[in-house]
Amino acid sequence: MTSFKNIAVIGAGTMGSGIAAQIANAGHDVLLLDLAAREGADKSPAEMAIDRLMDSDPPQLMHKRNAARIHTGTIDDDFDKLADADWIIEAVVERLDIKKALYRRLDETVSADCIVSSNTSTIPISLLVEDMPNSFRERFAITHYFNPVRYMRLLELVRGNETRDDVIDRLADFNDRVLGKGVVRCADTPGFLGNRVGVFALQVGIDEAMRCNLSVEQADALMGRPMGIPKTGVFGLYDLIGIDLMVDVVASLRSILPDGDAFHAVGGENDMITAMIADGFTGDKGRGGFYVEGDDGAAMARPLSGAGQPLADLRPAQTTLPDAAVRAADAAATRGEPLLEIIDGNDDCARFCRRVLGRVLAYAASLVPDVTTSPQDIDDAMKLGFNWQRGPFEMIDAIGNDRMAALCDEAGVALPAVLTDGTPTYKADGDTLMVRHANGSYAPVGLPEGVMRFHMTRQTLTPIISNNSASLFALEGNLRLVEFHSKANALTDESMEIVAAAAEDHGSGIIIHNDAQHFSAGVDLNAFRAYIEAEDWDGIDGFLDRFQKAVCALKYTPVPVVGAPSGLGAGGGYEVLAHCDRLIVHTNSVLGLVESAVGVVPGGGGIKDTYFRWYDAKQSWDDAAWQTWMNIGYGATGSSPQLSARMMYFRDGHDQTVMNRDRLLPGAIEMVTAMQDGYTPPARPVATLADGALADKMADFMQQGVDRGDFMPHDKTVAMNIASVMLRGEGDSETADENDLYARERRAFINLAQTPQTLERISTMLDDGTPVRN
Repeated sequence: MTSFKNIAVIGAGTMGSGIAAQIANAGHDVLLLDLAAREGADKSPAEMAIDRLMDSDPPQLMHKRNAARIHTGTIDDDFDKLADADWIIEAVVERLDIKKALYRRLDETVSADCIVSSNTSTIPISLLVEDMPNSFRERFAITHYFNPVRYMRLLELVRGNETRDDVIDRLADFNDRVLGKGVVRCADTPGFLGNRVGVFALQVGIDEAMRCNLSVEQADALMGRPMGIPKTGVFGLYDLIGIDLMVDVVASLRSILPDGDAFHAVGGENDMITAMIADGFTGDKGRGGFYVEGDDGAAMARPLSGAGQPLADLRPAQTTLPDAAVRAADAAATRGEPLLEIIDGNDDCARFCRRVLGRVLAYAASLVPDVTTSPQDIDDAMKLGFNWQRGPFEMIDAIGNDRMAALCDEAGVALPAVLTDGTPTYKADGDTLMVRHANGSYAPVGLPEGVMRFHMTRQTLTPIISNNSASLFALEGNLRLVEFHSKANALTDESMEIVAAAAEDHGSGIIIHNDAQHFSAGVDLNAFRAYIEAEDWDGIDGFLDRFQKAVCALKYTPVPVVGAPSGLGAGGGYEVLAHCDRLIVHTNSVLGLVESAVGVVPGGGGIKDTYFRWYDAKQSWDDAAWQTWMNIGYGATGSSPQLSARMMYFRDGHDQTVMNRDRLLPGAIEMVTAMQDGYTPPARPVATLADGALADKMADFMQQGVDRGDFMPHDKTVAMNIASVMLRGEGDSETADENDLYARERRAFINLAQTPQTLERISTMLDDGTPVRN
């Protein structure tokens, strides 16, 4: 399908600049237009948008050099340049009169083949183009992106009555293949799908937290990970987005949703929130919101009780999880069903969970068939647009129809018609996953050609071997796939058992992949804390030895091995990837070795592998040792493959990238299949240990940093242990093979594990989420 060659974005606010950044990330030039500079200002709004993109956190640009592809201008001076555009995205303020005026001007300027789309999230397409000629309406659509554009995968693509099929198909294809979006085609209904369900869920969460007398921390702890929703939950997400912005979104939905819609019961003005905004408590960007940082830096939380006192005194934030959340975490760790744990009980927490799930899931199901005929559209919208692990209908299947009917009854809502016959929404038919549509018939799940989501494919497979942390599957073509599925995909002995099993039962090729939010956050630190507290140094050595043997066996299997990560691939997670022949990496992946932050060294071959890679680049063992030491000592990571390449964690010209996560696994299958013919495992390398005199230079560097206050004393201890893996000491041989380097890593790791400072770092990381600096 023909790609777009000349793309323009009108409106350089948060959304417009984010869209332009993603187009630039994809390797395309884009024209970004906005108003002229204000009187006396040095820069126009479009130019200032580039400055914001360069400093954005999280970074909207995959590399700062991508900003060079964004060409700025003003609507007054550069509007004529739009005559050459073949796609224009309008992202101006949400005012119908302003948009209509812009469309009239565009119609007079652009070519007859130019597609125009709007990023609106609230205004129906029928109103946007009601005054435009048919020739304009037939090439007009809504392309609703979610913020931040680089990271939120959903694109809601809305057609009007006159929009041509080829226009929709072309927009869908480009956004999928080039911009990396999961495209959900929506009808022109109020709120489309994502915001309609997602904002309703947030409002229900607030309403039920107050009804059930829960604290903001309890509500977020329950309506977060236990429900498969991001850990920010309800109140934390309000703070993150901006309470004032959320109020505007709620008001907008309230104004466009039909009378009688369940949203109106929870979408009214909230006295407490109104008072918070008036007092400057607008969330993270203001004085805080539902959560506030106290004068001493401690986390504080706002009471929800006392409607007459909306700004009641703050209190220290509670850190103890509700029992239901603990049970849900335990269930998830053993591949049980967290949803069944949080709805079981008679306390306020269980009642909150039952009523929230009953109301939210029933609301989502009630949109079939009036808003969409396929439940998959709603599930995709929530997974891609709000980062839910499962969509509403997938959650209903997990809960079961009888329990779902009971939840609706307790919540005081009717069981939607689509659920009344008691059949599941999804079921496997051989090797095909089927979804039940509004008419009761099943059809294969709808995915574009070349798209594959392993959490769907998994439902049609039986693992060869499985435990609580990982599974090994057989794919078509006699391929093997290793999936990690522990909490945060932290690696355990069980994880590495599956890696070792794959190296033995390797089929014709091995893929290491999962489509969780993160590939792996690294080795489970809980195990190391237990070993250290028990002073079981042999236990640590045994754990690391088993890890090293598993990844080493993976590296030298007689078939090709491809790693296909998305999200965070850090520490031990990266070390597994480092032992693959090649990587195919989602462009938002974060790769790196971060062990120094918790006072240890990479112990699964990370130092060894990085040392060899830097030698290949520098052809000097001393330079390789210094570069490796700097990478690992700083715990540096790359927030994109482009940035990871600067640290040798991604190899340009060898590894590949994919913009769309849904195309990661098909890309890995294609890559490993292409490597099979004539494949031979890599030769076993031998390193020359770097000159031991480098130790003095490294020690001086660290001491100067300690004296300036840049480093802490234990940072120096950690850094010198990293160095010890690569530097030749007294009595050492000049060369070291892989087994020697593995042993040196284990020795350095245990040296640090025996220090109280490392135990303190690991403990604070596990208990507080951030390691202490000591």
